[in-house]
Amino acid sequence: MATTAAKWVAPPTRPPLIETLVSGVDRYNPSNVGILEDYLYHQIRSQEYDCLANLAILKLYQFNPDLYNPDVVINILIKALTSAPFPDFSLCISLLDERPASATSTAAAANPDEPDPLPQLLPVLTQLHGLLQQCRFPRFWALYRSAAVEPLRDNYTVECVGFEDAVRDVAVRAVKAAFTSISRERLGSYLDLSGTELNAYIEKLGWTIDASTGVVSVPPNPDNQIESTVVQENIQLPQLTKIIAHAAQTSLPVVPAV
Repeated sequence: MATTAAKWVAPPTRPPLIETLVSGVDRYNPSNVGILEDYLYHQIRSQEYDCLANLAILKLYQFNPDLYNPDVVINILIKALTSAPFPDFSLCISLLDERPASATSTAAAANPDEPDPLPQLLPVLTQLHGLLQQCRFPRFWALYRSAAVEPLRDNYTVECVGFEDAVRDVAVRAVKAAFTSISRERLGSYLDLSGTELNAYIEKLGWTIDASTGVVSVPPNPDNQIESTVVQENIQLPQLTKIIAHAAQTSLPVVPAV
């Protein structure tokens, strides 16, 4: 957990320039927003992720409404989506405030032929995030493949390299934490994979399949191993005497009945 927190604060892939911007007062300098936005699109293309840098963009938009770019916000939310079960998506949402509503008029005035897509896509992204948080992976894939999510798929996630595999990583983390074995069909519904693709994915994970039963064995890890823990209290007599004496001093006096 400590390692995960350290990577969240300072990902090993973060360039020195971005580290300087994120760690100092320059993160509030609106002239640096272009650098941070370029770094976001680098994350989109390279399967890297830096939540702290992306939050800095949203904070700059919050302080400087004229900088608001809905495409950037949507891409930030897409990257945060695959961080589940961590709260990155909620952190991003908390920085939007009334931005979708207030920025719509500004964006419409500047580009009357290009309405702000965020108000339409935000409920969809929020619903997808909720399904991932609840580990309802088959429902997630059904919604993601539906016509309602077509604008998000065709215009945004298609550009996010490795998005679907990142979602599968979320499912794998949940399976590793909850199962020691799982049926091949059930795992396939979680990963939206079947046939040879599913077999190849399971092999890549290093998991094994029982050919006769179709059961996939999940290797032991600290989360899926139940171990009893014995807690032994060692209270010395002088300590017990102090406790009893303190209780006697602080107890309320008995009021005699009238």
